[in-house]
Amino acid sequence: MPKIGDIELPDFPLLLAPMEDVSDPPFRALCKEQGADVVFTEFISSEGLIRDAAKSVMKLDIYEKERPVGIQIFGANLDSMLQSVEIVEKSNPDIIDINFGCPVKKVVSKGAGAGILKDIDLMVSLTDAMVKHTKLPITVKTRLGWDEDSIKIVEVAERLQDVGCKAISIHGRTRAQMYKGYAKWEPIAEVKNNPRMHIPVFGNGDVDSPEAAVRMRDEYGLDGAMIGRASIGYPWFFREVKHYFKTGEHLAPPTIQERVEAARRHLQMSIDWKGEKLGVFETRRHYTNYFKGIPNFKEYRMKMVTSDDAVDVFDAFDEVLEKFGNYQFELQAP
Repeated sequence: MPKIGDIELPDFPLLLAPMEDVSDPPFRALCKEQGADVVFTEFISSEGLIRDAAKSVMKLDIYEKERPVGIQIFGANLDSMLQSVEIVEKSNPDIIDINFGCPVKKVVSKGAGAGILKDIDLMVSLTDAMVKHTKLPITVKTRLGWDEDSIKIVEVAERLQDVGCKAISIHGRTRAQMYKGYAKWEPIAEVKNNPRMHIPVFGNGDVDSPEAAVRMRDEYGLDGAMIGRASIGYPWFFREVKHYFKTGEHLAPPTIQERVEAARRHLQMSIDWKGEKLGVFETRRHYTNYFKGIPNFKEYRMKMVTSDDAVDVFDAFDEVLEKFGNYQFELQAP
């Protein structure tokens, strides 16, 4: 059974990836209910935290029902990262995760996220300093390397472990790939198979079906899977993977009633947490997947993603339930 510090996890845990404007408290709650074993906050700017920027500070909100929960921070300045650790500790997370993998230009241009893959010594020294600065377990999320010519992930992971990193999640793409092409899991398996590695090694990237999760576990021997895009608008992905692990069979997909109820709860929790304007806007990206596969659905989806008024969106949910309530989703063949 893998452990992150003293946190015991089930065999091959499923982790909800930190995703900007996605893995907020409402969505984390839904994923937790559906079987996510560990959840992470959206990534939080260390510079934003120490400036007391409202959006960064708001992302520190965590709740007991989410545990174990990790707060993820990013940055490239040592003093800022250490100050942010002190701020994060006050929220009492179970884990502090460092983002060394975000490929977005505005993050990379500051030497943070995947930008730090150009300076492995800095990556290691930052991790070392943060480990020494807190009693909470420090974990890292990163990528294979900056580009195909600079993949040294086996060495990098070993060095991070040696300075006290308690787990590492590796996205199977380089920064140069962004989110294009396919994630390569072989280099992640090389990290796991390094006889000097003893911390959990979690795989990330293209875990988009229960079969993919089984392959990551059985063929590549990783300690767990970090789920990102497959969960957006589909928190049931976690329970479907776990059902497949136990039975080798696909779980029946959620009904229209379940989907409408989840979408309704998601929107209401978002409004309660961040206000109507932001709650309505930031929940939009989930609706395509909540209702994916329903024929002749465009009219209702457009209403959900274009209305700025929560009442209109809730009305659209009611209309969907009334019109498509008896629609049967097809069960995927194993």
